[in-house]
Amino acid sequence: MDILVVGGTKFFGIPMVDALINGGHQVSVATRGKSAFPFEGRARHIVFDKTDPASVRAALKDKRFDMIIDKVAYSPNDVRSLLENAACEKYVQMSSCAVYKTIHTDTTEDEFDAASYPLRWTDRLDDYDETKRLAERAALEFMPASSCAFVRYPIVLGPNDYTRRLHFYVEHVKERKPMFIDDLDTLSPFIHETEAGLFMAHLAEHFEPGPFNGASNGTVRIRGLLSYIEKAVGKKAVLDKSAEPAPFNGLPRDRSINTQKAQRLGWNFYELDNWLFPLIDKIASDNGGQK
Repeated sequence: MDILVVGGTKFFGIPMVDALINGGHQVSVATRGKSAFPFEGRARHIVFDKTDPASVRAALKDKRFDMIIDKVAYSPNDVRSLLENAACEKYVQMSSCAVYKTIHTDTTEDEFDAASYPLRWTDRLDDYDETKRLAERAALEFMPASSCAFVRYPIVLGPNDYTRRLHFYVEHVKERKPMFIDDLDTLSPFIHETEAGLFMAHLAEHFEPGPFNGASNGTVRIRGLLSYIEKAVGKKAVLDKSAEPAPFNGLPRDRSINTQKAQRLGWNFYELDNWLFPLIDKIASDNGGQK
């Protein structure tokens, strides 16, 4: 296939693009051209600013792709800028489990229907959840539902997570810095950056339309996460309601993501325990934690 990836040079975009190239596809990666291109000699580099429709139009003139994978669908206006000026047969959007207004145990894809959601054309909103709902809905203005897929992940973690959410907990415990955790019994799903990228490549090659949840098998409570970190660094966490809020605050207490639909495409997600605790060990070691 001739595939255009919009974004894809950071975090889980890298294993996704690597898998597509290794699968024999002709891959073009579009960026703003402001950072190093990690696929030099292996993929074509296209430069445009997705927030500027004229830039997209000039860069993609007379080009048609079998598929576009949109890793940076941050607003409905972003989606419109791309799809008004790009021709493709199929479209895969990196969405988020944030589209669900309530995430509970065994949350399924049918709990948010983009097609029936009221559309507003906006730039990126402070309300991330609403922005992602509108981004899904916007795609259906330009592509038939039978040609669109939406990938919904919970929190993505890994050694290359530029938001350093898991690092926050490890570093605060190691340095005995106070932090505020609003609910130690919050139960959360996660997905590793590598499987997040590889599943998107798998979906590209085994395309079916509609939304797809993705998450590692299993969940963990913040209490268990913190306990493991304390053992990894040999220190006790300092909890203080007036201290800096922790990244996983504000989540519903019991959350899990149903991934049966993705599994029916022949994909097996990682076991959470097999990578989360080794990742904590790595972060603790990288930061001088005591073992």
